[in-house]
Amino acid sequence: MIINSISSAKYLLTLTIGIQALLGISQGNKNYIQYVNPLIGTQRMGHTFPGATLPFGAVQLSPDTDTIPYEMDGKYNPLVYAYCAGYQYDDPTIVGFSHTHFSGTGHSDLGDFLIMATSGALQMNPGTKDNPQSGFRSAYSHQNEVASPGYYKVKLDDQNITAEMTTSMRVGFHRYTFPDKSDAHIILDLMSGIYNYPDKNIWTTVRVLNDSTLVGSRQTNGWAKNRTLYFAMTFSRPFTNYGCVDNSEKQTYRGFWRKFNQTDHFPELAGKQLRMHFDFAVEKAEQVMIKFALSPVSTDNALLNLQTEIPHWDFDKTKREAENIWNKQLGKIDFQSDKKDDLINFYTAMYHAALMPTVFMDVNNQYQGLDQNVHMAKGFTNYSSFSIWDTYRAFHPLMNLIDPARNKDFVSSMMAHYDQSVLHMLPIWSHYANDNWCMSGYHSVSILADAIVKGVYTSDLEKAMEACIATSTKRNYEGLGDYMDHGYIAQDKNGVSVSNTLEYAYDDWCIAQIAKKLNKKKYYLDYMARSENWKNVYDASIGFMRPKLSNGQFKQAFDPLKTDGQGFIEGNAWNYSLYVPHDPTQLIATMGGEKAFVRHLDSLFTMELPDKFFAETEDITREGIIGNYVHGNEPAHHVAYLYNWTSQGWKTQAEVRNILRRQYHPGPAGLSGNDDCGQMSAWYIFSALGFYPVSPGSDQYSIGSPIMKEASIQLENGKTLHIVAKNQSDENVYIQSITMNGKPYTNNYFTHDDLISGAEIVFVMGRKKK
Repeated sequence: MIINSISSAKYLLTLTIGIQALLGISQGNKNYIQYVNPLIGTQRMGHTFPGATLPFGAVQLSPDTDTIPYEMDGKYNPLVYAYCAGYQYDDPTIVGFSHTHFSGTGHSDLGDFLIMATSGALQMNPGTKDNPQSGFRSAYSHQNEVASPGYYKVKLDDQNITAEMTTSMRVGFHRYTFPDKSDAHIILDLMSGIYNYPDKNIWTTVRVLNDSTLVGSRQTNGWAKNRTLYFAMTFSRPFTNYGCVDNSEKQTYRGFWRKFNQTDHFPELAGKQLRMHFDFAVEKAEQVMIKFALSPVSTDNALLNLQTEIPHWDFDKTKREAENIWNKQLGKIDFQSDKKDDLINFYTAMYHAALMPTVFMDVNNQYQGLDQNVHMAKGFTNYSSFSIWDTYRAFHPLMNLIDPARNKDFVSSMMAHYDQSVLHMLPIWSHYANDNWCMSGYHSVSILADAIVKGVYTSDLEKAMEACIATSTKRNYEGLGDYMDHGYIAQDKNGVSVSNTLEYAYDDWCIAQIAKKLNKKKYYLDYMARSENWKNVYDASIGFMRPKLSNGQFKQAFDPLKTDGQGFIEGNAWNYSLYVPHDPTQLIATMGGEKAFVRHLDSLFTMELPDKFFAETEDITREGIIGNYVHGNEPAHHVAYLYNWTSQGWKTQAEVRNILRRQYHPGPAGLSGNDDCGQMSAWYIFSALGFYPVSPGSDQYSIGSPIMKEASIQLENGKTLHIVAKNQSDENVYIQSITMNGKPYTNNYFTHDDLISGAEIVFVMGRKKK
């Protein structure tokens, strides 16, 4: 194929002023951290969390700005959606700092073990946003807030307390500086959580071991049905007193614990709704430091994690170590640009793309499995929190390129999940030894296929194939039986019948690629046949994918612009009708040929979509839409690259550049939609470099329009992928020519082997459409 088929207001980072002086990066390393702003997120939707964590860290220590209940008057409270990560930039108060968070998800959980520092009169309730003085929360200002990788600092204005956080992999490190001589208090809130409701806490335990150390656990029933997390907490100085308030509803039977006063200085506590306080007499400018370790296994393991990872009380040392680890992770890609905004966008995307999944394993390699038993990870690091419907698209392919050993561990974690699953299925959306079953498809098979095809995962491939087949033939899972029998899912049996059919078809193609790799011809042919099931929900009379009923007829009442009740999940027919990433050539033919297909694509980016058509879908907002193309959600992330399968590939270059400029900004509302555990950021990273994995499971990356001057990726095999874009500017959107290793390159895609061989790729950019 020849080359012609190839297809912001400034935000001042006052929050990170002076950061270079704070970093302590080892001499000779580039300072990538200076370009990261953890406060970039979405303003009206689920924000990313801005606190302290390591790359893929088990602890995500971050401020929570309000305690919005999941339900009100027995119904879902839509305001809770904005608190998916616990932090909302526009909120004026901070309730406290909890140790577990999701990054930019559309649903939520976690927010475990909230800590808050106060002084003066003891208050044991959080108060309200409108009246923070009525509780232990505090007002704060962004002018006194610093967020950078591995570190968070804020002044709690109401009592002038400076709060600082840093972290190791499994231990959160707090430092609170009290300005005046006073009675200081550390609140440990074991009630608080994200997407909370009164009966979410199943049980909480605390054991006070001595005058500075305690351990405990928390079991919850939320997005994860049965989630248990253990902790160990130690103070830098002895507390003078401690106590507990149990806000649990009165139990019918309470045993004989009433012999003790459990509210004051009692060392063994249990209940559903506990809050504790630890009291200190501090002098002016004195500090109280806390180390707080997590474990999925036991309090003994939490103590072991604490003692192993941070055996000292040198906060600044831990901070420097965290920043060095982050700088190494960010430096996997050296991205160069004359535009500071592009550097901020890129390295913040690199940061976001290293927040999740998270390590779910103690320093002794023990972890809690899906079967709720304790397992030993042998030869891999176990991870949790896989937002697979989102991240299979670009995040996991990005890891296969820049961090393949880690992605191999991700796949090994999914295979461990399969081994422990009583349903004999790979994960759908897993976190903390649970599967919450969120979203469509069985896209773990895409992640396995991409890693296997690219040679990243080479372990027991027969077992991987077995897992994929078992998952794809689970007849009682969301319409799979009907899909296997009839080649589609009926709308009268499943409300998202079309998107499920389309996503299953793509996943089946992925399984076929594994079968091809293993030379299993029958499975290859069977799953390639299943991968064409998308044709069964295409209505040629209107040119859209459309819900079909059990009787084989298409649903009559249908609006291709509407997002609700039309057979799709988080998208409309205009976007989802282009979801055949594994076979764009057949899609183009089915939709009437290139002319009709390009017309559909063109109108997608240029038409106006009125708000009423996505009003019922909280995941989609105006900020994430260009025309009718919804970039703020994932199903159409590959769509701009589809022009590459036509003779008008230059339109891919134009639209990709348009999306890069309009949907990503360096301000506090810089993302146009939920980051969804790194997927939105991974799209940016790939597209900024000039290529994108349209169909994970393939070894090809479709070419777009790079925005950097040059970039170097230090590959795990010791080689370097070097990419140069000559004549780079906002006007020079179009590729005039490409060379690879000094030779003209005329394909509209790169292969994985091209990239990992350490290629030298040179784009020549210009204004001419070619």
